[in-house]
Amino acid sequence: MRRSQDAEFEAFVRRHRAQLVGTARLLTAGDAHLAEDLVQSTLVKVYLAWGRASQQPAAYARRTLVNCLTDHRRRPFFRREHGAVSLPETAVEDPAMVDPELVAALAELPPRQRAAVVLRHVHDLSVDEVADALSCSTGTVKSQTARGLDKLRALLTPTQLTGDSR
Repeated sequence: MRRSQDAEFEAFVRRHRAQLVGTARLLTAGDAHLAEDLVQSTLVKVYLAWGRASQQPAAYARRTLVNCLTDHRRRPFFRREHGAVSLPETAVEDPAMVDPELVAALAELPPRQRAAVVLRHVHDLSVDEVADALSCSTGTVKSQTARGLDKLRALLTPTQLTGDSR
């Protein structure tokens, strides 16, 4: 890669890395360590494909991030190994992190619904952009988003008070 391309890539990383980490945290339902790993893998892949990616690097990076998450979930160790419920060390809190209640509710969604909701409503992408990022049709994006939002509403709606409180 030439120096000018390296400089372009470095500028891209400086502008978009925090956003990619935030997206990865939402896609992984709050797993900060996995999110950092996915963003690192994504940036390596974007760097290696900078010639193609430089036209729309943010869109390319989002799609690569989703593909990295999908690849990660297909690996055999993901299905066999499960981490401890709580780690002895705590991660540094990110002030830009969204509501923990929302992250917990997102964790209840299946991965495709979570990705559709995060890309559509957190990143405010169009249906076409989300379809491109998820490599699916626009109809699939609409249905996955609708189902995800319905489930989120059910999870985040405060419980109704029953009985009269007179």
